[in-house]
Amino acid sequence: MWAATLLGMRVLLCPDKFAGTLPAPEVAAAVAAGWRTVAEGDDLLIRPLADGGPGFVEVLAEALGGRRVAVRTVDPLGRPAAGEILLTADGATAYLESAQACGLHLLTGAERDPKTTTSYGLGLLVAAAVESGARTVVIGLGGSGTNDAGAGMLAALGVTPLDAAGAALPYGGAALAGAVALDGAPRLRGVRLVAATDVDNPLLGLHGASNVFGPQKGADRADVLLLDAALEHFATVLERDLPGCPAGLGALPGGGAAGGIGAAILALGGGCESGIGLVTRATGLDAALDTVDLVITGEGSFDHQSLRGKVVAGVAGAARDRGVPCVVVAGQVSTGRREAAAAGVTDAYSLVEHFGGEEGGGLAAALSRPVDGLRELGARLARQWSR
Repeated sequence: MWAATLLGMRVLLCPDKFAGTLPAPEVAAAVAAGWRTVAEGDDLLIRPLADGGPGFVEVLAEALGGRRVAVRTVDPLGRPAAGEILLTADGATAYLESAQACGLHLLTGAERDPKTTTSYGLGLLVAAAVESGARTVVIGLGGSGTNDAGAGMLAALGVTPLDAAGAALPYGGAALAGAVALDGAPRLRGVRLVAATDVDNPLLGLHGASNVFGPQKGADRADVLLLDAALEHFATVLERDLPGCPAGLGALPGGGAAGGIGAAILALGGGCESGIGLVTRATGLDAALDTVDLVITGEGSFDHQSLRGKVVAGVAGAARDRGVPCVVVAGQVSTGRREAAAAGVTDAYSLVEHFGGEEGGGLAAALSRPVDGLRELGARLARQWSR
């Protein structure tokens, strides 16, 4: 399968985004451009990928077509933000991503405080999808700067958490410790919600949203303990007061996704689906993998988390199962060779190392000139692999 045909190699380019730097389609295009400078006759299949995080809608729009609809929403601090929903051609399904309203990238370092950030803006996106007439709304979860168990989203959909005085709670995860009841009913018009995520963490506990992801969002140890207790209390309120909420909400797989938004979707009767699995089907990745001689994937940071449910892990495993070599290009590489090889990664290339000889260090160049670096790596890969 590795050997090139008389018509040249057949190469699959299927990277994830380089978070905060380049979207997945631009990553793929840059590597392809570099490859073609060396081996113009090779057949390059370009299939940008995403899990449920940033870039989810963009990648699906490229794969599925449909109609992208701009939606005014708010960020985790309630400031105006631009969002969108993707409607399939028949209008039956809407896709959206939580990161457009709840993304950590929308906050400066000083603003990151999951005790106060809210998922309300995501509720506005969901409401727009419901009003569009879609019967199924698929919500990509990932990259969030919130830890409020989806309470803000629920409020935007008509379910308001109340305190002991009957007033609406302030936004943020910390305030949920004072939740006494819920007011209102979800305005979903029978729409089915699906959480697209490759995180199977529960809402609560050592492996829950607060403990695992809270520190990435600005929480210190005291904050983590406070938030986990607040979310535990809120889960009991949801189970008691929200019709159809499943029992044992705090322990359900996927509930901890995006700061507990997964749990809110489950509480509304929704389900969870693999984000990368959904994108794989939409892009026809499996069929493409069956026909190629080499796979090139990648992401911004290829680290220990990459091999646990992320895009790179899914692609490398699928390539390994077919006996096809898989190369990773990344901004930075910190995964050990043995661990990467066990997951199906043949080799990994880093922009930081590629620019290592530059004045000021490779990291600065990798961040400021990623397209140049990816083109150069693409050419290097073609010289090494094309026959």
